[in-house]
Amino acid sequence: MTLPSENPLDLDRTDPEREIASRAEAFRNWGRWGQDDVLGTLNFIDEQVRTAAAALVTTGRTVSLAQRFDTDGPQKGWRRRINPVHTMTDTGTDAERGSQGFPHGIGGADDYITMPLQCSTQWDGLGHIFDHGKAWNGRAAGEVVTSDGDQVTGIETSRATIVGRGVLLDIARHLADGELEDGYAITAADLDACAAAQGVEVRRGDILLVRTGRYTRTVRDGWGEYAGGPAAGLSLTTAGWLHRTEIAAIATDTWGFEVRPNEFDVPSFQPLHQVVIPNMGLTIGEMWNLDELAHACAELGRWEFFLSAPPLPITGAVGSPINPIAVL
Repeated sequence: MTLPSENPLDLDRTDPEREIASRAEAFRNWGRWGQDDVLGTLNFIDEQVRTAAAALVTTGRTVSLAQRFDTDGPQKGWRRRINPVHTMTDTGTDAERGSQGFPHGIGGADDYITMPLQCSTQWDGLGHIFDHGKAWNGRAAGEVVTSDGDQVTGIETSRATIVGRGVLLDIARHLADGELEDGYAITAADLDACAAAQGVEVRRGDILLVRTGRYTRTVRDGWGEYAGGPAAGLSLTTAGWLHRTEIAAIATDTWGFEVRPNEFDVPSFQPLHQVVIPNMGLTIGEMWNLDELAHACAELGRWEFFLSAPPLPITGAVGSPINPIAVL
């Protein structure tokens, strides 16, 4: 089989169906880990990978890679996605007034939150995207995700898996002055060149983080069109690179992981998602805050670290909010 080109100039911008299908077929991992597999490329994170990752901790410095979860977030209602709604059910005022009904003066506060599972820093589960009615490992989409949730690859299946070696490729720092232009399609050559410039090797089982600087701009200028608008991101042509490097997962500081607008002159929507989630079995993270980590890595002169980023074990969910922690 002739593999699809990794040169964006070779992409036929008039035919997304063919370009997506060729990559889905070429880089499909169905059956690679057995017909009952629910983890996809997360299988690359084994005990040896985690043991080696633990040895990367030399300073004990920790960095949270989460954006905030509050009502002032980026969501604008697309696909009914809203920002978190935080509600108090018991407060200090209630305690002061003695209206909570507790004995001997004890009082307390209690609260809950209502939000889509993908409204801020999060993982896309393997049940999040389908390709022509097929879910990860070739299963029928309707047999995987029902009104009761993801019955096969629910996000809870990876609750103890996403811990290992993290690698940051600061593409924004490598190619620009900390922020890529919206619409810039990051290529396989860009990823390789950035890794070489940073002196880091992307290995099998890595949790790869790619910084575009898009979140940096929102911190300075406000959310704007962060949720769904134009952004730098990975080109569809990086599908082969993502497959051959055998990374376990990938996350970016953007809403959509891949370049937006997408790379076609006719209607298309998130073509790289369509290739890598249901066909490759790759777990994708979005809306990560990579700025402090980028500063820390540059300061220390190393771009690898121990990373813990497990999802909340929400039964049957196709995504999960997270607070990823890098330990340097």
